[in-house]
Amino acid sequence: MSSPSVSIVVPCYRERLNIRPMVDALDAALGGIDWEAIFVDDDSPDGTAEEIRAVGARDRRVRGLRRIGRRGLSSAVIEGVLASSATLVAVIDGDLQHDETRIPALLAAVSSGACDIAVGSRHVDGGDSSGLSSAWRHRLSESGIRLARAVLPVRDGFAPLRDPMSGFFACERRFFEQAAPYLSGHGFKILLDLILSAPRATGQAPRVLELPAVFRARQQGESKLDLLVLVQFVAMLLDKACRGLLPMRFLVFALVGLAGVAVNLVVLDGARIAGLDFAVAQTTGTIVAMVANFWLNNTLTYRDRRLRGPRLWGGLTLFMAVCGVGAVAGVGIARALYDTHHGWQPAGAAGAAIAVVWNYAVSSTLIWRVR
Repeated sequence: MSSPSVSIVVPCYRERLNIRPMVDALDAALGGIDWEAIFVDDDSPDGTAEEIRAVGARDRRVRGLRRIGRRGLSSAVIEGVLASSATLVAVIDGDLQHDETRIPALLAAVSSGACDIAVGSRHVDGGDSSGLSSAWRHRLSESGIRLARAVLPVRDGFAPLRDPMSGFFACERRFFEQAAPYLSGHGFKILLDLILSAPRATGQAPRVLELPAVFRARQQGESKLDLLVLVQFVAMLLDKACRGLLPMRFLVFALVGLAGVAVNLVVLDGARIAGLDFAVAQTTGTIVAMVANFWLNNTLTYRDRRLRGPRLWGGLTLFMAVCGVGAVAGVGIARALYDTHHGWQPAGAAGAAIAVVWNYAVSSTLIWRVR
């Protein structure tokens, strides 16, 4: 059998109830198009993979990739696109909030040569973002858009992208494959990752065209958009600014460390107001900050390797021991540099850097190691 001309890549996690409606919706929207759907499931506990397999047994256009030990929308999309042999690919969420009837228009824009990437946009005339479930999600999305537009390249003759947070787009598979080696593959915003990575592959900013699309309200399941997604988004922007020289996971780990400093200072100030001795206050603040850092790293930095049950408490104990050693090493390095007349700030910065690198290296290899 020859390959289909279009692959629809659908990243999903806990979307069992949406699989059959999604296939039915694609069937209705893509009449006359030779298509396949590649559902990429991150080992959902609700039986999503089994549902995909059951639908695929009756419809050969439906394929499933079940990923074990890996999580994340962006990396799921990358694996789905690279598993395709179609000329064109479209990416759509598995929650039925994207308007699948717009896929033919996106594909037509790309195949005509009008653009490199066609985006289903909520923020152009005719688009609608009312499907966002709450004012909080609207604010979160708008914050991400403002951040993204500050760094996005603009191709001559093309308007600045108004919806860089969209996860609904189409492009040629060959174009995606060119950019793939430069993608960070982390977080949820694969479109932004693709646009920022493409210039390193092609030597110029991609031509991006926005077409209006309606973002519907979710009918089944629950939203995955939360504050942690925005933190991952910021880390991806930092990763692109560093041109991939620093691992994105390390950048997130460092951001979490900064949050720990803030927690330490808040606890220290509260202890001062309560009249506690400085040594007691500093010790308390340090312990609370370590616990906060562990929780954030377990929830965010190592989201795909999250510890649960007995391993959670063992991991916390080991993390605090590792951080303690890192703190001692950092203070020792800082003291040595200060004694050789490097000054407070350079010595302190070097000590802090040593502690962060130590904590990250040991945490990755001992606490959140790949099993």
